[in-house]
Amino acid sequence: MSSEKIFKTLHYSGVLSHNGDCTEMENGTSVTEFILARFPNVHEVEILLLVVFLLIYLVTVLGNTLIIVLVYTDGHLHSPMYYFLSYLSFREISMTSSVVPKMLANFLSEKKTISFDGCFSQLFFSFLMGTTEFILFAVMSYDGYVAVCNPLRYPSIMRSKVCSTLVLGCWAGAFVMILSSLVLAARLPYCGANVIDHYFCDSAPLLHLACADIQLIEWIDFVVFWVLLLGSLALTVLSCAYIDSNIFWMPSAQGRQKAFATCASHFTVVSLGFGISIFVYARPSHMTSVHLNKSLPVVSSIVAPLVNPFIFSLRKEQMKEALKNALHKGLVMTKRAGKPRASSWLVLSLEKSEQDLSVHRDKLASLDETPWMRFSGA
Repeated sequence: MSSEKIFKTLHYSGVLSHNGDCTEMENGTSVTEFILARFPNVHEVEILLLVVFLLIYLVTVLGNTLIIVLVYTDGHLHSPMYYFLSYLSFREISMTSSVVPKMLANFLSEKKTISFDGCFSQLFFSFLMGTTEFILFAVMSYDGYVAVCNPLRYPSIMRSKVCSTLVLGCWAGAFVMILSSLVLAARLPYCGANVIDHYFCDSAPLLHLACADIQLIEWIDFVVFWVLLLGSLALTVLSCAYIDSNIFWMPSAQGRQKAFATCASHFTVVSLGFGISIFVYARPSHMTSVHLNKSLPVVSSIVAPLVNPFIFSLRKEQMKEALKNALHKGLVMTKRAGKPRASSWLVLSLEKSEQDLSVHRDKLASLDETPWMRFSGA
């Protein structure tokens, strides 16, 4: 079931229904769609933007899908940190998929429109993914803190059941945090112009089309975002502070460098996300952001999912090694397809021996390392 069908189910069941008597245009017709008026009218520019955003979308989806596949197929990546990174990659795919496909369709269409249900479903999923990301950042910070500051208890604390519960808590917490303001926004009367001065349905430009008082929704958004951002930022800063204090006691200079690099990359991505969200969303009044910050939501919802995998995952040595192994297996399977089937058992036994040898070698090399040093791979 598509996101728009899910939203329609809630809409027509009364949970997210808006006032049909008040949701009317000035000419008396009901508002059934919105016009996204931020797109350029020059055909050549639209084609250029179409190619750029299509390439970004394809690279984002393929890169994050590659991370998910590697984490769940390579035994060396079966650790809590890579488990959380795989869900971060899933979040990146979902975030960009809630925005970019409709943008690409509008580049090819003369009418840059989106339906009422489609607009709010896009708003719901983009806000759900954005909120989940910040909670997941806090969870990943806690994972790093436990790995460095409690290395002996790390396997017993970060069990698979605990990790699954934390991920489920991220999604549930994000849903609860955004639900109230979304329901209130969907029930507002939209009886003025239906032109959204944006590339997609965002909270600020959409709310200012309502012919009703929106101060309550703005204050709810203001409180929720500050609680979310300050809570996640506080946990991230405290975790990095404890990690940095413990790094100085590490006997290995290489271990200190790995831990510093991992903490720095994590803090860089978190700071970028915090900065954009604070500047755009965490304000009591959205009017300023409507006129000044139309490009920043595009960065957070389209560009950030593209660069985050390269900062968090693909630059790590363990991830690079897993990618090399996957490519090697692919080449072996390709060559084996053209050889007689009689020798297939020999190829399989050699591959199994190489894999067992690699696992034992990794275990011996990691005896003197902390869990953070093993999982960081920076």
